[in-house]
Amino acid sequence: MWYVIEGHDAEGALSRRREARPAHLARLQALRDAGRLLVAGPCPAVDAEDPGPAGFSGSVVIARFGSLGEARAWADADPYVAAGVYSRTDVRPFLPVLP
Repeated sequence: MWYVIEGHDAEGALSRRREARPAHLARLQALRDAGRLLVAGPCPAVDAEDPGPAGFSGSVVIARFGSLGEARAWADADPYVAAGVYSRTDVRPFLPVLP
């Protein structure tokens, strides 16, 4: 089943986000290479493709996992969690309809 993982950035997390980004991306690339990643990306804190010092409000990942528990465990092990980038992470089932 597909799951949406939404990480919500902590206040002032931009420098920690930049530091942990390579490890975060490596995990996403592993999901992609396994054919389990639908989409992933950050949410700019302002209405701009490059938010500059405003940074990001969080990230969204939609990926396939065997269960909700497996998706939560994967989300909890994210380098952004360990680095204190995310203050909260929500995980819920997702049913793609379109396109």
